[in-house]
Amino acid sequence: MFIRIRQFLNQFFNKSRTINNEPLNKVSLIVIILIDIFILINVFTGLDDISRWHISPNQAYPCYAEWQDYLTQTNKDKDYEIIRRSLTHSINNQPSFQQTYQQVEAGHLGKVSETCLNYAADKDKIKNPENRQIIQTIDQKQTKVNNLDQTNRQIRSQYDSTLLEKIAGQPREQSINAVGAEKAKLELEQNQRNISILKKEISNLKTELITKPESVGFIAFLQDDDKFKTVKKGYQQSSFWYPSIQLAFQSLFLIPLIFIALLVNKFTQARRYGLISLISWHLLVIFFIPLILKIFEFLQIGVVFQFIFDIVSALFGGLLFLISYVYILIIPLVGFGIIKFMQKVVFNSQVQAANRIQKSRCIHCAKKIRPHDIYCPHCGTYQYIECPNCHNVTYKHLPYCKECGSPQNSTN
Repeated sequence: MFIRIRQFLNQFFNKSRTINNEPLNKVSLIVIILIDIFILINVFTGLDDISRWHISPNQAYPCYAEWQDYLTQTNKDKDYEIIRRSLTHSINNQPSFQQTYQQVEAGHLGKVSETCLNYAADKDKIKNPENRQIIQTIDQKQTKVNNLDQTNRQIRSQYDSTLLEKIAGQPREQSINAVGAEKAKLELEQNQRNISILKKEISNLKTELITKPESVGFIAFLQDDDKFKTVKKGYQQSSFWYPSIQLAFQSLFLIPLIFIALLVNKFTQARRYGLISLISWHLLVIFFIPLILKIFEFLQIGVVFQFIFDIVSALFGGLLFLISYVYILIIPLVGFGIIKFMQKVVFNSQVQAANRIQKSRCIHCAKKIRPHDIYCPHCGTYQYIECPNCHNVTYKHLPYCKECGSPQNSTN
């Protein structure tokens, strides 16, 4: 295996820095690298764009997170808080919640959940001028409460200091506080009464808001378990399949590029178009890099990962670190399979030798030679090998002897 990996790497780097087996000069190599970087950036940009073509689970079920947060809250004011959030940012010219949800469908694949659209429609009913006015009034009264609380804290600090001065027998005219203890006490009591009145008014306004018909309908919608279960199930299924959909679209973007680059590389190698062959080879590598990275990324979050996760969970319970062991075993095997594929298809010495012999070219450097040349005059490579069966000379790397037709050792 290690010998094959070393051969693969040697062939890879040789193809990446030579034109017709002639090494590139440093300037040309720098230019090629800069082109590679530019194309790679654009490939990843294209992959990012196409991966967003299908709407995400959060876009398909935009109500799920807010709905789930509401159901898990234990705050007694949660009905008021969710209605308030629906009104806080509402502006006259702002699109409705339903329009906002549906906007993600434009130019994308996938549909927004019908239940979430109904959810948005109920939220839109709450967004009326009367309810916005109630929220503004609540905010104004709450601001007054906060100001009074701040004033009381300042008065208390002065009141405590005045009491200490009084206990110590210090004359009032020598006090560092502008307000006396009696006056401070009266002001504290008055402010506290005002705070109580304001808080009661705020409570009444909140009750008025959440008992409005549109608010009651919205809260009833939120408390419908069947509707939420439908959204939750759809969101979970969408989250499960979304990585696979993204990989499919990313593959759809990359595979035609890989196929075209491979065809151009094969064609230009056969025609001895060295520079185009080199560039097409670099393009082929550049297109393969993100594909391999996306496949590994998918293996960490996609259907395969979920399948392994479910098996490990069922067999070993909480020992989920065993998933790492599974990947440590699988990934090298996948890498070995890729290398074998590259050796058999891209770097197949028998296929290359057959093409070169048919065109009277050196089996090593692919330069033109005469049919009776035993050694290549360009690189000095011996073109033949002795047949182990008839002991006549036959072509290297071809599967059968040209004299007796017996199978040849494929490693020669």
